[in-house]
Amino acid sequence: MDRRRIPATIPVPRTIQEGQLTYNPNWKLCFFRKPAALTVFLDLRCTLTLQYTYIELLGSMGSIIGTEPTDSAMQEYLQSLPRMNMEPLWTRMSAMVPPSPNPACQPHLWSYSDCHPFLSQAGNLVTEQMAERRVLMLVNPSMKAPHTTDTLYGGLQWVNPGEVAPAHRHIAYAARFIIEGNGFTAVEGKKMPLARGDVVVTPTWHWHDHGNESDDPVVWLDVLNLPLFTYLPVNFAENYEKDRYPSVEDPSADWRHPWQKTQTILDETKEPHAIFHYRNSRGLPLSTTIGVQAERVGPSSSSKPSQDVSSFLYHCYSGKGHSVITPPNGEQKSIYWHGRDTFAVPAWSKVQHFNESSTEPAYLVGFHDGPFLDNLGLRASMAAAE
Repeated sequence: MDRRRIPATIPVPRTIQEGQLTYNPNWKLCFFRKPAALTVFLDLRCTLTLQYTYIELLGSMGSIIGTEPTDSAMQEYLQSLPRMNMEPLWTRMSAMVPPSPNPACQPHLWSYSDCHPFLSQAGNLVTEQMAERRVLMLVNPSMKAPHTTDTLYGGLQWVNPGEVAPAHRHIAYAARFIIEGNGFTAVEGKKMPLARGDVVVTPTWHWHDHGNESDDPVVWLDVLNLPLFTYLPVNFAENYEKDRYPSVEDPSADWRHPWQKTQTILDETKEPHAIFHYRNSRGLPLSTTIGVQAERVGPSSSSKPSQDVSSFLYHCYSGKGHSVITPPNGEQKSIYWHGRDTFAVPAWSKVQHFNESSTEPAYLVGFHDGPFLDNLGLRASMAAAE
């Protein structure tokens, strides 16, 4: 028993439940730390529960030691807390401070071949006038929209030929990966082409619109930091007065990252697994909340096992393979992917990617919350033991 005393003088009880002690106005109370509770009735209307098993009553009667409370006493105490807008921390300590990161997200794959018919149907049923953005959200099976992971939102956007997704701006940051087709996006007056594999970003509170001037639909993966606003409710949007914000063509704008440059850098490596981190012209991550990286896994090769406190939303640019993902809960899952598929990886998962082709490399593009964690000083990364 911990004998560190915490002196406290409180109104003397009429009775102490575990012993029915006689009232004595000279008694004072001292408590010894121990994880249990003793209920002290101060009067007929108020109950005080103390987080200590032992109570010592000092005075002319000498010392008397109480015992632990009954279940009914604890239940009565706990039921008295909500009306005071209080809750006991000790009943939820393991949830508040878990032994490891405890994401709600679970590993999950969205097969593009399965999703495409629903996207195409939306393209036929949902007009420009019906929806400002024609998007199917990717909702993690263990969560609700807008959660694709605990911190990332993903959605598949379809734009028909000749359409314009009207100009607006919002607090949320957005990154896009072009899956198929050719279109354009304009950010703060700079009009950039969209081609397969390109990464295009929309910084916070920048006017932007999208369009399709080709003869075929264009589809891309949207990735936004929308889940963060579940706890920071400061996101909102403003629509521009016209569909298009005035712009001029600028294919070399800092917000566009063509796939050709990325693949060239990845292919220059001789390692079986290579990672390219997208950065802006200042050498920084693309945003303060969302980072982007591209990975190349050589034929019949694999990445090294890794573990990161970030959650990831991966998209397969090309190739085929599988990823072995072990979340903190230990429920290992193998995700089998092909070109254009998208899959979610929970935070603090052990991950290893495998290329199943013996002749062609596989390319993955991963969006993650690393910059957000870095800026808050919350990141911890390590190589996972094989």
